[in-house]
Amino acid sequence: MATFLYRLGRLAFRRRLPVVLLWAAVLAVVGMGGLSASDPPEDSTSMPGIEAQHAFDLIDERFPGAAADGADARVVFVAPAGEKITGAQNRAAVDAFVADIAEAPQVAGAVDPFDGPGVSDNGTTAYATVTYEVTEDEVSGAARTALDDAIDEARDAGLTVEAGGSALESSVSAGIGEVIGIAVAAVVLLITFGSLAAAGLPLITALVGIGVSMFAILALGSALGLSSTVGELAMMLGIAVGIDYSLFVVSRYREERAAGHEPREAAGRAAGTAGSAVVFAGLTVVIALAGLAVIGVPMLTKMGLGAAGAVLVGVLVALTLVPALLGWWPDAVLSRGARGARGARRLSRDGADGGGSGAGWRVGRRWRAGRTSPGSRTPLPARGSAADVTGSPDGTSPPAPATLGVRWARFVLSRPVPVLLATVAGLGILAVPATDLRLGMPGDEAKPTSTTERRAYDALAEGFGPGFNGPLTVVVDARGADDPEAAVAGVAETIGGTDGVVSVSPPRFDEPGETAVLSATPATAPTSERTKDLVHDIRGQRPATEAATGATYEVTGTTALNIDVGQKLQDALIPYLATIIGLAFLLLVLVFRSVLVPLKAALGFLLSVLAALGAVVTVFQQGHLAGLFGVEQTGPVMSMMPIFLVGIVFGLAMDYQVFLVSRMREAYVHGEDAREAVVSGFRHSARVVAVAAVIMMAVFAGFMTGGEQVIKMIGFGLAVAVFFDAVVVRMAFVPAVLALLGKRAWWLPRPLDRLLPRVDVEGEALGRGAPDLRKVPDDEPDQDLTRV
Repeated sequence: MATFLYRLGRLAFRRRLPVVLLWAAVLAVVGMGGLSASDPPEDSTSMPGIEAQHAFDLIDERFPGAAADGADARVVFVAPAGEKITGAQNRAAVDAFVADIAEAPQVAGAVDPFDGPGVSDNGTTAYATVTYEVTEDEVSGAARTALDDAIDEARDAGLTVEAGGSALESSVSAGIGEVIGIAVAAVVLLITFGSLAAAGLPLITALVGIGVSMFAILALGSALGLSSTVGELAMMLGIAVGIDYSLFVVSRYREERAAGHEPREAAGRAAGTAGSAVVFAGLTVVIALAGLAVIGVPMLTKMGLGAAGAVLVGVLVALTLVPALLGWWPDAVLSRGARGARGARRLSRDGADGGGSGAGWRVGRRWRAGRTSPGSRTPLPARGSAADVTGSPDGTSPPAPATLGVRWARFVLSRPVPVLLATVAGLGILAVPATDLRLGMPGDEAKPTSTTERRAYDALAEGFGPGFNGPLTVVVDARGADDPEAAVAGVAETIGGTDGVVSVSPPRFDEPGETAVLSATPATAPTSERTKDLVHDIRGQRPATEAATGATYEVTGTTALNIDVGQKLQDALIPYLATIIGLAFLLLVLVFRSVLVPLKAALGFLLSVLAALGAVVTVFQQGHLAGLFGVEQTGPVMSMMPIFLVGIVFGLAMDYQVFLVSRMREAYVHGEDAREAVVSGFRHSARVVAVAAVIMMAVFAGFMTGGEQVIKMIGFGLAVAVFFDAVVVRMAFVPAVLALLGKRAWWLPRPLDRLLPRVDVEGEALGRGAPDLRKVPDDEPDQDLTRV
């Protein structure tokens, strides 16, 4: 692996123009395809394998033309203070709204609140339900404009009017997460590297990679059903890993240049060592994301595969485009001090060649090939040697001061037990709130109070009770009953008598009169645990009710669907964890040729992800520090959040594991003892991993600037998870465990050692047998590239 990537890096460095043009062509082709593609479809709500989805499908089958997922709008009217909505003037305004909206485009019907139970008991609030002939993604702009105009007319009449439902377009701001993340990344890279080129190169290549990925998703959106949500996740991860992967290659290139290697050799070695780590780190992320397919939710599968594709593009960019751009600016990515030192040495040699004249340059060109001074047989220091780098005649240099990473590593190595206990205890305490985790799908109640959907939700809850916003739809199949109407009435009576049900609507039959739909209003809010228990109680009564009436029924509706989805994802969490951890464990055993190191990596990941879940529960469910993070309404954690957190954070955690521990493995393979190998790993990788983590956290935290609470929750969860894993686990837990294990950390059973192929992530083959091309001028071809 290392040798192949070494040659690939040198090839990309030498053939930089074709490589850059190839990536430009790819970006142009997918860009044209993406820009000319039709709009992406809306997110599919299909959730196979759950009762609520089966009931929706039954409604579609028995009630053709009245799709269960058709768009709707619920418009709420609140009378002025001290007045009733039933007053003559207020009622006239509501009647005018109903008459106007009934004639609007795509409207199937509008229910007048005064013709049914649409007025609250205190007479101050009423609501009208508007149904559409099309699904929410097919509602036209003209239809939405007609709804807005009708609402404005009712408001002009003196009523407070708010609206909710799937037919409305949310007015929540999207935020500037990507911009913030890239801006923070630029500042951090500039401070870290001290070079504008070194800071800009990872950003440029990351933008190229995310551009290719996003345009590809747009181009394939209609054909493969890739919604905008797929692109959002791909962008979030693509930016993060794209910057990080390029950062690791550029950082290793700078190290190799500091060691005295010529630019092309440094690029090859960077690709062979850091590039190998990038490949396997990327594979772990791909495993975690593609593993979402085992859950059985089509939307999650598409999101995982789309994001995995973006990660693969990021890997390819880091291995090819980064070395190619280094070929254009081989010295620009070095620090100012390094560039100055190299320039001074070059000027000194040119002066010795002949005062800088053309003749002197030509003579110098000839003697530099042999490294011998003109007119003298005294050999000059070999280029790339310590003397050449430092300018010291004896090749020695004063020892470099210990970096912060080295000092920290030695601190942990001297106190491994206290550090280990502190990290485990600290993360364990943060994980305790996760035991109170409640899953659900936040709805209008979780939106900011600045939105009309949230205000409509609050007005309905105040006027009609908290359960009114989450009615349960019951589909009764009475085909097997002798008297379908009597059977449906018996089912309605049983459900109406269930503790926690406020009311049951009259049934609506299909044309043959064998299937009915009725609505049951709970006494509690849609996200309440009591509502979840109520759904289970109604379903638990089914066997007895079916035996008594001869009819069967199923419970659906948005509330029941959210409950079923949450349960399905919760049940899938353990198999999903087992799948991705099992596959990643095998991959890490192959990379590190150790059993205990991958095991330690998995345990550290579990600590960080549980602590992150605990933090999410603390802020978004329990409400502690909610105001600090702009959370206006607490509630259950989004059903998909644990799956997202586990999948994405696992991949990123293995990134840091591979980048940090591979340098320790490299030092150990090259002869250092186990403890010093830990110090070497921190010397070379601690700063880069810390910078990568800061960039990741900035990208994820930037998504908290949006108004949607779901996006805030995802951004917050990923940001704190990266902090816990990169800072606490990788910087404290990992060295403490390795200090206690010593050389046993790298133990591998001999039969397994003989069985596993050697992938050489640490670049052992490069140090042992790679051709020494440091003396070959950069404008001459490599002989070894003929084997690529």
